[in-house]
This record gives sequence, structure tokens and C-alpha cells, in this order.
Amino acid sequence: MYNVPSVVIMWHFDMIARRFAFGKHFLIFAGANCAIFFWELIKKRAEYMAAKCREYECRNLNLKFHVAEVISMGMEELTRDQFKGVRTDLALEVHEKNQENIRRSGTATTYPYAEGVEVTEDGNKDIHVTRVRITSPAGEKNIGKPMGNYITLDVPRLKENDRDLYEMTCRAVAFELQQLLKLKENDTVLVVGLGNWNITPDALGPKVVSYLMVTRHLHEYLPEQIDDGVRPVCAIAPGVLGLTGIETSDIVQGVVNQVRPALVIAIDSLASRKMNRINTTIQIADTGISPGSGVGNRRGELSEKTLGVPVIAIGVPTVVDAATMANDTIELVIDSLMAQSDKGSDFYRMLKEMDQNEKYDLIREVLEPYGGNLVVTPKEMDEVIDRVSKVIANGINLALHRNIGFDDIDRYLQ
Repeated sequence: MYNVPSVVIMWHFDMIARRFAFGKHFLIFAGANCAIFFWELIKKRAEYMAAKCREYECRNLNLKFHVAEVISMGMEELTRDQFKGVRTDLALEVHEKNQENIRRSGTATTYPYAEGVEVTEDGNKDIHVTRVRITSPAGEKNIGKPMGNYITLDVPRLKENDRDLYEMTCRAVAFELQQLLKLKENDTVLVVGLGNWNITPDALGPKVVSYLMVTRHLHEYLPEQIDDGVRPVCAIAPGVLGLTGIETSDIVQGVVNQVRPALVIAIDSLASRKMNRINTTIQIADTGISPGSGVGNRRGELSEKTLGVPVIAIGVPTVVDAATMANDTIELVIDSLMAQSDKGSDFYRMLKEMDQNEKYDLIREVLEPYGGNLVVTPKEMDEVIDRVSKVIANGINLALHRNIGFDDIDRYLQ
């Protein structure tokens, strides 16, 4: 008697081998790792199906599974968090992922996640702006983030040393930031540079602080030398719990209580689920931030609820989760396999009904012996993080201080 999971694997990979040998348009796997991951997914999914089947027949490899019963039972038992497999800080990516899931399922013609979520797009090929607005508790549930505005600037060439693009991006950041500001002329703004300055991918916040026009002390001690339109701005880079032994949120709360700013702007490195967004995307949100949430290291929340003043968060993705990268790669493989399979076959139904969170968990399980919870960052991070931090800092400078230009900023920072 054949072991059912083994038969499933043998039969389907025999079919794959035949398609490799004779099919002209069948997918070519990109590397051995992808094939290994997919083999493990098929193996574990087959084991799961076999365990749930109450009746099966295996005669001459003519497999007959009660697929509907398996799926029904699986849906009842898999009560995981909707966003467990989406390791990202970007609201836009969660929105995109939801759309991908609906497209893959093929069960709806109307986007069901649209309730409470408004999305608009603007810009051009150099700077593409997407504004995601969550307007209701239903939108919070669909996106997994608080109600508010999430503005994403995609700048594919941001890593390049292009002066014109650099200045355009700074102005774009300043414009989007100004749309969220509700300040009086002399209101004080506190900028918080979150992150560990000893680790390059996490050093965005402290580096941004080093390029800011900090002016609060000048208003206090040299008011006669301050030009009109220069706002009181102060900044702090509080480090991380491992360096200070103090929760970052506690440090920021203490400073807010003492300085009493009208607004807090928090800068932090983010996590993305796509490599092409690393160091090329800027997110601005008016809902605050939970430092480290994108890589599973959530610290105390910084928001109007916790600090008592409005908090705008600005971040750039600098890392991507290795399991998420593998997950996205496997999804491309699955899509191609589904396109090449008969829609009535057991193989097609198995791929179509593969649970998103289950698949992500399986990939993490396969990766565990090789390093566990890995994140990936580009090798040129040192140079890029310096350039990106200047973009964000000057975007803040232009937004907060009226009647200043790049020459004024450069002269101040010299």
C-alpha cells in the first residue's frame, strides 16, 4: 500500500517532469532553492490533506480526495491572524496583498476590502504617489492599521546620485507633509529619530536628526537673529532598549512632557515585503508608529493616544523578511503551475486552496534550520542610507520652515 502523501508527491512531480520535457511554455524554476521550497510545501500540504481526509482511494494513481470536506474543515481550524504572512510596515503593500489574494481566489469581481479604504494615485514615473486613507473600523480590519492617512512615495531611482531627482523628492516629501500639518506659526515641533545608530539599516532616524535645522534653542537665546518663517524645531535620537535599558516610548514621553511640542514627527526604518521597495519608497502617516513592528520586534507605540499630541511617522523600508521573499517567489511558481494545470484536477484544487498563512508558516519552518528569522538588506546600504536620510531631513526642513531653500539649509548645516 502506498503512503498517500508520497503518492501525491510522486504523481504530481512526475507530471511536472513531463511538462518540463515536452511543454514549450512551462515555468522554469529559478534556482534549486525555489524547487526545494516548493517540494516541501507540496509535501507538507499533502500530509495535511491526508490527515484530514476521511476517505480516499489510491488505485493506479487515480487519487480521489474529498477536497471540499478537507477545505471546509481547514477553514474552520485555521483561525490565524489575517495579516500574519504579510511582514511589512507599508499600508500600501497590505492593500496590494489583499488585491492579490482576491485575484488569485477568483471568487469576487468587486474588491471586498474596499469598505473603509480609499486609494488615490498621483505623480509620474520618477515619483509615484499613492494615498491610502482608512476611514472606518472596517477599513482598520481590512488593512490592519489605524484609521488615518498613509502616503507612499515610490521613487525607483532614489538610490542614484541624481541632484535634480534629489531636490524633486525633497520637495515632494515636503508637499505631502504639509498637507498633514495643522500648526500655528510658532508651534514647536519635536522630531524623534528612532533606531540603533550602530546598525546601518536601522540608523535612518538618527541620521535624519543629524541633518535637521534644529532651531528651538535659537528662538530662546538668539531671537533677534531668527528669520521670519523659521519655526522652533527640536530633535532627539533616543536609541533603542538594548543600548539605553529604557523603552524608547518612555524616553519620548518624558521629552514631550518637558518640551510640550504641538507635533511629534517620528522617523524610523521600516520593513517591506518587496525588494524593489528597499531604499526607494517613503511612507508618511498621521497615525503614529509602533517601532520594530515590521520585523516582529514591536515596542511601545508612539501616537496621539500615548503621547497626547499628534504624531506623524515617516519611514523608509531598509529590510525585507527572508521568509516573505521566499513566500512571494513560491506564489509566482504556484500561479504559473495553476495556469498550466487542468482546472478540474486535484493538483489545481490543492494549489488554489492552499491557505496563505499556512504556506507562510511552512516556509518559515523550512527556513528555521538555516538561520530562522532572517531579514535581508542590500550590500550598498551604507551609502544609500546617508542619501535617503538627507532627502527626508530636507523634506522636513522645507515643510516646517517657510521661505527657505536648499542653499539656506546647506549654509545652516555647515
